[in-house]
Amino acid sequence: MPTDAAFDELLSTGARALSKRYWTPVSVACRVADWLGEQRAQTLLDIGSGVGKLCTVVGLRAECSVVGLEQRVELVKLSRSLAESFGVCPRVSFIHAALGEVALPPADAYYLYNPFGENLLGIEGQIDHSIDFSEARFCQDVRLVQGLLRAAPSGTCLITYNGFGGVIPAGFVDLRVERHGINDLILWRKR
Repeated sequence: MPTDAAFDELLSTGARALSKRYWTPVSVACRVADWLGEQRAQTLLDIGSGVGKLCTVVGLRAECSVVGLEQRVELVKLSRSLAESFGVCPRVSFIHAALGEVALPPADAYYLYNPFGENLLGIEGQIDHSIDFSEARFCQDVRLVQGLLRAAPSGTCLITYNGFGGVIPAGFVDLRVERHGINDLILWRKR
């Protein structure tokens, strides 16, 4: 499996500089892929997929289809390029949209790496200034995810890394919890 540095070399200078703060580490992505395999997940949706690092690693390591949802067009372009570089297309694909703008594809697993945190970090904590962030937007996005999870069928998996800013809806049970650096990686499954 390529290292974080090897992935970062394929990114633009700006995206590379953000890697340690915003993109899922390879070791975490490998663990996610392992868990998806154990749970026999067929489709994963990564909400807030950034440069597509998690999606690409899962595509390299697991047998499921992966879709990344990302609101920044430049990051979607980088994601597609990364997936193409590693030969995981078309099993790994990306949608350019913000949560709530398009109908989401069906998935039996979801991945959330604190996708809405930028709303609360202020200008200095944002990737760029192309998106209007606010506390109201944060609350809206959290509600959308909670609604998505409440409507998900029994057996749906959820993997969170550093949470997502909201409360996991009733019916989800945590199956695994691992500490990776300062963040918790948690596998949930809906009863």
